[in-house]
Amino acid sequence: MAYSAPIDEKKLVESLQNPATMSKAFDTMMRMYGEQIYWQIRKMVVNHDDASDLLQNTFLKAWNNLDYFRGDAKLSTWLYKIAINESINFLNKERARNNISTDDEDSFLLNNLEADEYFDGDELKIELHKAIASLPEKQRLVFNMRYFDEMKYEQISEILGTSVGALKASYHHAVKKIEERFSEL
Repeated sequence: MAYSAPIDEKKLVESLQNPATMSKAFDTMMRMYGEQIYWQIRKMVVNHDDASDLLQNTFLKAWNNLDYFRGDAKLSTWLYKIAINESINFLNKERARNNISTDDEDSFLLNNLEADEYFDGDELKIELHKAIASLPEKQRLVFNMRYFDEMKYEQISEILGTSVGALKASYHHAVKKIEERFSEL
């Protein structure tokens, strides 16, 4: 197996901003961040096909907006923001299509989870994902980023534009709701 050295993000950004190296650098960026962004999207929308489509949309939007990336934030943070916004827009469209208010439980996510042929979890995993899918969108997002992706609150704050204190509160409420759901089993 070939060893590949970690890619310097600053150099990658410089390559993305150079028309001569932009295409190759973009390919590198997709390989570097594609899988982790796919899983972030997948945790939000549950369904594999929807997540794949949204990942493509994320990279398409990134490609079309490379000129606007100034490097103030990390490249990964910028990509996460795009992916999360794409996912939220998708979920809002699904709610509207299913006539569900944002205050209601996202039951269509539970249906997607149960119907997803790519989900291979055991009963306990399924219950955990159902509990997560029943959380309000913001809590679900914070829980996934903190619990599964093990992101620091500061990084989540940068991506979501929310204070660390509010994120900690959201995570705490999410954990409590999940614990309550499991105590009912």
